[in-house]
Amino acid sequence: MRNLFIALVAMVFSFSAQAQITTPAPSPACKTTQMVGMCEITLEYSRPSVKGRTIFAENGLVPFDQMWRTGANRNSMVTFSTDVMVGDQAVAAGTYAIFTIPRADEWTIYLYTDTENWGNPESWDEGKVAATLNVPANTHETTIESMMIAVDNITMNSCNIVLAWDNTYVGIPVSMDTDAVVSASINKTLAGPTARDYYLAARYYLDSDHVDMAQAAEWAATANKMDPKYWQLRVEALILGKMGNYNRAIEVAKKSAAMAKEAGNMQYVKMNNESIAEWSAKKDAKSGKVKPGSSKM
Repeated sequence: MRNLFIALVAMVFSFSAQAQITTPAPSPACKTTQMVGMCEITLEYSRPSVKGRTIFAENGLVPFDQMWRTGANRNSMVTFSTDVMVGDQAVAAGTYAIFTIPRADEWTIYLYTDTENWGNPESWDEGKVAATLNVPANTHETTIESMMIAVDNITMNSCNIVLAWDNTYVGIPVSMDTDAVVSASINKTLAGPTARDYYLAARYYLDSDHVDMAQAAEWAATANKMDPKYWQLRVEALILGKMGNYNRAIEVAKKSAAMAKEAGNMQYVKMNNESIAEWSAKKDAKSGKVKPGSSKM
């Protein structure tokens, strides 16, 4: 009976430890992504609600002239997939926390590189400020119950990141050089395949034991004419060796070994030297200098 009681108590405590109550978040998290030209802009923030309170005022929930984390919970964040201009300031691609100082007529906006704060940073570091700008504060008759950050006024080269809550909204101007990104893509595509493209194609044929090794050899040779690398030369040598072209395979492997030695990659030196010894033995056997199988491979 005592053992049964202990077992029941253990079951109760086990259930208590595993049971979890879930409730709605007071300031639910939101994540949105918007393409603007060739830039992907991602916003991550929590959405506090008005709930009948005075929000932006001298003695409001968000007091004027004080640094605000711009939302609730973790920092509100914006991510740019490409370099952009925020106002007249260049901002590199990356993720930034959004801090603001609200005022009646204008807000100061900060993009901050440290995104790991819950609330304002304990110690503000000007070296982490990626951009600062002042934007007008606007009012409207419609009440925005839950704070909202969104991308609006989208063109191919610009947008506004709009923050709206209660009867206030501000717009952060963002622009990007879409033409430069597209032009670079056009020029790269029309210029034809890169050395890496030819290398990857040749490597695939080698690794997949493709029937057309001649094509693989042509691609590998093209890659090394365009931009020789010791690992690309290694692949070309392996393809040639597989084709039985031992003289050329040894020649290319020696080039690979020399470049690898210069780069400090002794593993590639070792692999190439082993292949050179193997192909030399096969070449000699093929020419009749030694009997096949008489050399150690």
